[in-house]
Amino acid sequence: MDLLNTLVDKGLRRELPTREEALAVLATSDDDLLDVVAAAGKVRRHWFGRRVKLNYLVNLKSGLCPEDCSYCSQRLGSSTGILKYTWLKPEQASQAAAAGLAGGAKRVCLVASGRGPTDRDVDRVAGTIKAIKEENEGVEVCACLGLLSDGQAERLREAGADAYNHNLNTSESTYGDITTTHTYADRVDTVTKAHAAGLSACSGLIAGMGESDEDLVDVVYSLRELDPDSVPVNFLIPVEGTPLAKEWNLTPQRCLRILAMVRFVCPDVEVRIAGGREVHLRTMQPLALNLANSIFLGDYLTTEGQAGKADLEMIADAGFEVEGAGEVTLPEHRATAGGGCGSHESAGCGSHEGAGCGSHEGGGVCGTTVPAAAPANEARTDLVAVRRRGAGTDLAPNA
Repeated sequence: MDLLNTLVDKGLRRELPTREEALAVLATSDDDLLDVVAAAGKVRRHWFGRRVKLNYLVNLKSGLCPEDCSYCSQRLGSSTGILKYTWLKPEQASQAAAAGLAGGAKRVCLVASGRGPTDRDVDRVAGTIKAIKEENEGVEVCACLGLLSDGQAERLREAGADAYNHNLNTSESTYGDITTTHTYADRVDTVTKAHAAGLSACSGLIAGMGESDEDLVDVVYSLRELDPDSVPVNFLIPVEGTPLAKEWNLTPQRCLRILAMVRFVCPDVEVRIAGGREVHLRTMQPLALNLANSIFLGDYLTTEGQAGKADLEMIADAGFEVEGAGEVTLPEHRATAGGGCGSHESAGCGSHEGAGCGSHEGGGVCGTTVPAAAPANEARTDLVAVRRRGAGTDLAPNA
């Protein structure tokens, strides 16, 4: 297919595809799907080999959020029955992080619900970062605390944070349809603040909220403009009790096309499969590792994920290897220059808790078996389990 050959060539050169080419990837047929995965896989392997980076989420403060993001189980007035608790103590957060690090994670993502941190909250998180880094040499720490005020990104950097996550989630033209308590521009501003402070910027999207192909392409092109080092791709989990509970729009094939499009548009960036992979990719998860070079290990913010042991077995069985703590994730030109998805020179390439540190909060599955011959877009509420273990509980975490 001429389209795929063109996209591979552009990806190896870090050249931006046209919007028409990106839309064409999303429009490919199921008959061409394996060809699409193989082509995007060439780009992924060129920049990242067969390594898979593991990330681990710690929900520092759950629920109790004043924002009204339609996809989020922690939103204002939520009736989802999730765990609700205020700030974990630094030693509690460090203990939770240790479980993920023992399982092979090299980055810990510290997430807190809310519009954004107060200066006192930044002090709390600074203490938590210090506690985690004192116990775990070489660990990466990403903070995800919502909208940042002036100077807060610099304070987090001084405290030892390596990265900051704040997802754009969807296109600017449709953002107002999912959230009214803050704007798309607010999110862009926070990513810009993080980048300017010297933090590695992490920003991604949520697919499956009823958006069009054009919306998906728009948000990915906007992300390339922002130059994040990592782009988490979340797949909406329609959690009962949220306004989007009936939006079961995704199939495994659709998810793979979306990941391939993101890889072609952002060839040399860390593409992370975040919340929802177990629910929507299901048995196709190993195939997605040919497109993304990063996943979350274990549970998500408010829902359960695939067993950590199963994640590790999946990676090994698919012929990939867990990225070691001493390995640099990004290609040399990005790691040394701090450029974005391809860098501006060569046309280059959030988070309020609802898409925390690259994980849409409703992602996860409790390990149930997917029945054979289930209709493609059938609601699969049986694959969504509220998290009742790990951070904020007395039970051992999934890692």
